[in-house]
Order: sequence, then structure tokens, then C-alpha cells
Amino acid sequence: MPVEPKEAGSPQDWLRHARSDLALSRMPKTKAILYQHLCFHAQQAAEKALKAVLTVNGVRFPKTHDLAFLMEALPSSVTVPPLLIDLPTLNRYAVQQRYPGEAPSVTRKHYSAATLLAEESVGWAARCVARCGRQSG
Repeated sequence: MPVEPKEAGSPQDWLRHARSDLALSRMPKTKAILYQHLCFHAQQAAEKALKAVLTVNGVRFPKTHDLAFLMEALPSSVTVPPLLIDLPTLNRYAVQQRYPGEAPSVTRKHYSAATLLAEESVGWAARCVARCGRQSG
């Protein structure tokens, strides 16, 4: 398997970080681990996946955790799978969930939905980056 380039800010680098957050979101739930923290990593995986797709398409973006904003920045030539239309629902896990008492509790059902969206977004981003890489090469 080829080694991915690790140039900071490259689409491959964004994907590497997205995959890391996805792996963290899949950590086995124990009493010491809160669902909201696992969901935070699911949101981060989706965010970094979107940033990989934006980067490979030459779209610059500000520092933001807002998935709706990032999705709106996607070029019209990029097809977003129907399931990923719900990605902005993960925004609730980006910041607010990290602070005690700031947000409603997160259940196993929320966690399952968040990780499914994260997995789908990382897979989609990897396909987009690979496709763009073949087209430019």
C-alpha cells in the first residue's frame, strides 16, 4: 500500500486526521467515556473529511467547525451522497458538547447516528480525493 503524503494541509493530510478522529469515535464505550466525547470525534472526522474535499477542489475556507458552512462551500461539481445531507446535525457536538452542563445528554442512539455519518463522510472524502488525484495525474 502506498504511503500517503503528509504535507500539512494537503487533502491526504486532512484525510489522515479525519481517519484518526473516526478511530477515536469508535473507541469502546466504558463508564469513564461519555457518548458526547465520542460524538465530538465523529463531528471532527466529518469536518476534516469535508476539508479534504474542499482542499482537493482548490476551495479555501476559514477556520470553522460549521459543517453547514463547509458543505455550502463545496463546488457544484461535487456530488454529495444523500445520507450526508444530514452532516450539519453533527454541529451540536463540535463545541457545546465539550463543556459540562452546556448541552442536552447524548444517548447511544445519537452516538450511532453520529458515527454512521462520520464513517460515510470519511469514505466519501477518500473517494473524492482519489478521483481528483487520478484526474490531475
